[in-house]
Parts: sequence; structure tokens; C-alpha cells
Amino acid sequence: MRSRRGEERRVLDDSVDRALLARHVDGDPDAFSELFTRHRDRLWAVALRTAGDPEEAADALQDAAVSAFRAAAKFRAESAVGTWLYRIVVNACLDRARRRAARPTVSYPEEQSAAWQRAVRDPSDMAENRDLRIVLEDALASLPLDQRAAVIAVDLEGLSVEEAGQALGIPIGTVKSRCARGRAKLAVLLADLRNRPGTASVQTQIPAAQDTAPGVGESPEPMERGVR
Repeated sequence: MRSRRGEERRVLDDSVDRALLARHVDGDPDAFSELFTRHRDRLWAVALRTAGDPEEAADALQDAAVSAFRAAAKFRAESAVGTWLYRIVVNACLDRARRRAARPTVSYPEEQSAAWQRAVRDPSDMAENRDLRIVLEDALASLPLDQRAAVIAVDLEGLSVEEAGQALGIPIGTVKSRCARGRAKLAVLLADLRNRPGTASVQTQIPAAQDTAPGVGESPEPMERGVR
């Protein structure tokens, strides 16, 4: 359960967000940029996990920023502003992913590694250290988009089922079923592939990519002033 102090902080943060959104609707030229910057790191992490590719994630985040900028006047205040932004980012990622002709290549660590063994035992408990995050994010890329989004929202972002339903625009029962199917597929996928020969270790495949692309939690450069 969330602590009372944590809930009070969430309410305070949302009140600040709503004030910024209202200022933007009223014509303040800087309000939206300030609002989006407050949530940028989290939204970037969500975009990267959902898209499975840094370039696609950056483009989706930019698409989402433009969409939110234009749709601000239609915000109904039925959820937190952060949840509204989350939903727009996820939808932007899913829209771009559906247009892609090819699915990303998935790589897996050695079957005897500690990361692999923990992944097989419990794929939902894999966000605690770097190697396990790598395994999870690669495996997530192989899930159907709807299941991937649900698993990310509940298991990685820590949203409640109700919050995930609001963020994804789907009923609570659908969130639960997609999470269940996604978790089951992750477990089967990881367990099945551990016997495949020739899988390279995480250490031999990741460093080059990290040198050229931002990691989860590292957001791209701030948006240009013209897009708030």
C-alpha cells in the first residue's frame, strides 16, 4: 500500500501539473515545456521499454509531446495529468510499432548465468539490477504490443491495475488478462530458449549499444522550444 505521505505528494504534484496545463491552455508559452520536463525521464523510460528501440522511442516521445500539446484543452481531469501523459506516450509507441514492418531481434544471456536463472524462475522480478533489466527488456520486445504495455505499466512502472487501466484506456479486467498472458509468455519464452545453442552473454552484446544510445531513465535532450 502507498503511504499517506506518498499519496499526499502525488496529490500535490498533480495539482502543480494541472496548474501548468491550465496555464498552457490559457496561452502561457512556457507552461507546457515545464510540464513535460517534469515527467520527461519517466516518460522516456516508458517509451524506450514499449518501443524497444531508442530511435523509435525518441520519435514516439516527440509525437506524444505534440499530441499532448494540441489536446491539452480536451483534458477531462478524470485522471492525474501524469497518467494522461503516460497514456499518450504509450499510444504513440504502439502506433509507431504497428507501422513497423519488422520486429526487433531478441538476444539472450548464457543459460548458466545468474540473470538467466532468475529470469526463468520469475520474469516479473527482474528489474532490480542491470543485467536482469537487460534480459527483461529484450524479452519484452518479443511480446505482443498490448501485453507488453500492460506488463510494463503494472510490473515495471508500479501502477495499480486501476491506474494502468486509466493509462492504457482499457478495462481493469483487460489489464489483468493481458498481464497474465504476458507474464506466462515471458516465463515460457525464457525457459524454452535457455537450451538454444550459441547464445552470447549480455556482456558481449550490450556495451556497444550503450555507447551510442541513451539507456532507460536517460531522456533525450530537451525538446526544441517550438514543440512544448
